Amino acid sequence: MTDAPGAERPVRGSRWSDDSSREALQSIIEAIREVAGFDVVGVSAVRDDGYLQLLCVVGPEDARETLADTLAPLAPLLEALEDAEDWGRLKYVRHDRHALDIERWGWTSDGPRDVPDGVWHPEDVLVAPLHGDDGRLIAVLGLDVPRDGLVPDESKRPLLDVYARQASGAVVATLERERMAEQVRLAAAAADIVRRAAASMSAERTLAECATAIVDGFRAQALWTQLVGEQPRAVHDDAPVAPPPETVAVFERYARALWETQDVAVFAPDRPAPPSRDVADHAAMTAFLGQTHAESLLLAPLGSGPDCLGWIGMSRGHGGAEWSEAEAAMALDIGRDLGRALASARMFEREHQLVQELQEVADYKSHLVATVSHELRTPLTSIVGYLELLAGDPGLSERSRTAIAAIERGSTRLSRVVEELLVLHHTADATGLDHAQPVDLSPLVADIIELNSGPAESRGITVAASLQPSVAPVTGVAHELEHVVANLVGNAVKYTRDRGRVDVRLENADGEVVLTCSDDGIGISDADQQHVFEEFYRSTDPAASQQSGTGLGLAIVRRVVERHGGRIELESALGAGSTFRVRLPASA
Repeated sequence: MTDAPGAERPVRGSRWSDDSSREALQSIIEAIREVAGFDVVGVSAVRDDGYLQLLCVVGPEDARETLADTLAPLAPLLEALEDAEDWGRLKYVRHDRHALDIERWGWTSDGPRDVPDGVWHPEDVLVAPLHGDDGRLIAVLGLDVPRDGLVPDESKRPLLDVYARQASGAVVATLERERMAEQVRLAAAAADIVRRAAASMSAERTLAECATAIVDGFRAQALWTQLVGEQPRAVHDDAPVAPPPETVAVFERYARALWETQDVAVFAPDRPAPPSRDVADHAAMTAFLGQTHAESLLLAPLGSGPDCLGWIGMSRGHGGAEWSEAEAAMALDIGRDLGRALASARMFEREHQLVQELQEVADYKSHLVATVSHELRTPLTSIVGYLELLAGDPGLSERSRTAIAAIERGSTRLSRVVEELLVLHHTADATGLDHAQPVDLSPLVADIIELNSGPAESRGITVAASLQPSVAPVTGVAHELEHVVANLVGNAVKYTRDRGRVDVRLENADGEVVLTCSDDGIGISDADQQHVFEEFYRSTDPAASQQSGTGLGLAIVRRVVERHGGRIELESALGAGSTFRVRLPASA
């Protein structure tokens, strides 16, 4: 927000947010001065504008008074360090090996300039570049005027390097702490804004809640906020002035450009025009300032990630304070924080709307399934009853008996579909269980295996059971868990080739009851494994599609397992069989 300092004289600028960090840094460099044997020690921070700002210095009074808070260009120093002697953490550049204008740093000792080799020259440079955790250069530690008047020889340099390394860690930690303290100070006025923004789950309410706090925090005369594509909002002590559409378009163009460069812009009669694709933009902004009787306007973009979401514009009247670098930085931070809050609010609104729509669809589907299932169950009961009566008539012809058998098979299949739909509807709630109690799975598994033994034997399939003695019970609903076992064992027998093998194992493992059902059947492809637990999903494998089924069995298994706080695992390969493993928490 301010021009870089010139070379003619040292330029001062306040950097510290409080005295504690300055005092801590002062103590560190005073300690360095004592042990390193140099009379002048200073630390300069690297600024974003390419300048070094001297934060703290110890030494003679005239050096302290001259150097404190001065600025010096960083680039010439970095160029000089390319020819520096490497003393470890410290870098030494002889006075005749650099082209630095030492006067730009504002002070040099009055020692003699004509000195022999080995004697310290007032323009010798000895510094330690200090880097943060991310490798970024954040400061420079400088030493000058050795007490013995000599350039440290090779015997002294290792000890100096130790001192420099120890001090560097403390200095970096202090500067990082100061950087955080400065951010806190800059964000003090914005804290209320961020809290208000975070508390709102509506983009419109977020801007409305924060507007007054922004005006108060920045001592602004008026405020305009806008989300791209919407109408701008104005906050004003008296009558708000709405920017005309052409000016709103200018605001948007500037905001997008500023978000790309992560910057803010100030418009005022005595300021040059910020960069723009249209030279008429600045004229439009200046005209708008005249309409609002404002002296200056600060424009900050609102955004999140790569997207510019809008902008905030704050004006000050004639005689108002100049926009400072701190306020510009704060405005940009608010643009980011408020942008993230707005993005979150918009996402919440979209998610809330989507959740409502999905809930409506789920409710409709659940209601539809329950209604259809109940409506089908009554006529199916009548059909089955009358089929039994007809089948008992001794006077029926063979053709009639064949027809009745076909109807019976169809009604049985339809009854199974209705039953599974009702179970699916009943298990739709994945939270909580009604009438849960300890359930011993061993007899339940044994019963299911016995029920499947007939179909298995007719095809020469061996069903082997391994039920570990004293298997712990699980807490749940017995008839729901029965569906899990019945579906897994039934599927294993169904999809195993003739004279194949099915293994069912029940055991305790690490506080869980584990039911494993394996077969050496047709297996499940990788593509089908991604969907096999979905409702109504049927495999595209011809060998699997030949078998009758509703596509609900494994969906019911998954729902029941999840309702009981467990999980189901699948291992399979096409043509190599499948293993389903259900893990349920054992009862305490």
